[in-house]
Amino acid sequence: MRHFSLVVIGSGSGNVVLPKGPGQGPVALIESGAFGGTCINRGCIPSKILIHAAEVAQQVRHAPEFGITARLTGVDWPAIRDRTFGQTDKVSAAGRRARSVSDTVTLIEGRARFTGPHELAVDDGTRVTADRIVLATGARPVIPAPIAASGARYHTSDTVMRLDRLPASMVIVGGGYVAAELAHLFSSLGVRVSIVNRGAALLSRFDPEVSRRFTELAVKRWDVRLSAEVNGARTQEGVTEVELASGPPVSGELLLVAAGRTPDTADLGLDRAGVRLREDGRIEVDRYGRTTAEGIWSLGDASTPYPLKHVANAEARTLAHNLAFPGDLRPYPHDWVPSAVFSDPQVATVGAREQDLAEGGRRYVSAVQEYADVAYGWALQDTAGFCKLYADPATGLLLGAHVMGSQAALLIQPLIQAAAAGQRVADLARNQYWIHPALTEVVENALLKLPLDESPVPG
Repeated sequence: MRHFSLVVIGSGSGNVVLPKGPGQGPVALIESGAFGGTCINRGCIPSKILIHAAEVAQQVRHAPEFGITARLTGVDWPAIRDRTFGQTDKVSAAGRRARSVSDTVTLIEGRARFTGPHELAVDDGTRVTADRIVLATGARPVIPAPIAASGARYHTSDTVMRLDRLPASMVIVGGGYVAAELAHLFSSLGVRVSIVNRGAALLSRFDPEVSRRFTELAVKRWDVRLSAEVNGARTQEGVTEVELASGPPVSGELLLVAAGRTPDTADLGLDRAGVRLREDGRIEVDRYGRTTAEGIWSLGDASTPYPLKHVANAEARTLAHNLAFPGDLRPYPHDWVPSAVFSDPQVATVGAREQDLAEGGRRYVSAVQEYADVAYGWALQDTAGFCKLYADPATGLLLGAHVMGSQAALLIQPLIQAAAAGQRVADLARNQYWIHPALTEVVENALLKLPLDESPVPG
């Protein structure tokens, strides 16, 4: 049995934790799947490359609205897919090669499980012990029990982006960001999409105005079944039918389950190591990333309340410091965590939602700026996009920001920076230039609309 100073389980953001030199003793990295984790192989990056291609198709479809004669004559899905994974698979393979020949890191491939407090058995037969262990195992798709028990064929976000061909129709179970992004992707490429969501609205965890407006647009674009409980599913003659608790069934050539993700911790044998789980399956950690077992740490989707790649990377950088400097621990940076949904329209958010402020009893003001009321919004012919801000009227500090529309993930960045830096609304609005007539005027005007106790004078 080989002993290591540090073992990291998971090659996604866990890869960032590994020391760059041999100073911390022998180090091992254990990976049971594709090297690089979810983001590069079956998540953030390939989905956004595919979505960009889908948006090119949408631009062609809408070209006549701008006086351009154009027609979409076909979609070469294999070419789109191969362009995407031709890039990401190379990155994954290169990362694996680099670790496999490393002088400072031993790469072990297989699923690791605890056999004791600091002992691991890997399913390739390898057994190791370690002074310190980092759990960075990520998350996996949730499969609702009625579908899991049905025997029906289904895909998840882990598999659907590598299809051999596009189906004519697709049923998506779920109403969160994964469902919204993949519905946009496949419908833009010509697939007839139906969405089955148990909630009364899509993107229900977002600000209520975002959720309401997004849902209103979605029901015009897709066959959306809201407040719909799935009772079961069956596949016959190439068609999968989803049975609902009330109302007629929904069917399509392909069933995509996008009902959320759960930490991939179920079979790690954590109880043998003294590592406790929270009720939702996340590994319990303190603010520094320490689990309930001495010398065992966790980061990313396995433990974080913010299952986002940029958060996992930030936690990994912090944990790398904490491992190297145990006398100078730094907390995970969980203030002002932004997120985005790359659907149509795009959504981006940071900070408090209306329900957070209402429940907290904090005094706040809000303002909304429509895309349609700024010059670049006219150019886009965008009648749906908007920016909504919340602020403390006494201090003039931002409390939350929510953008829905073209390039929302870019537009929100100055608001993230201002909130993180403690910059007042008045200073952000008027102590810099905002290019006219850029789309960023949506943000500028929303800031100027906030009814603060001492509002800046528009000019």
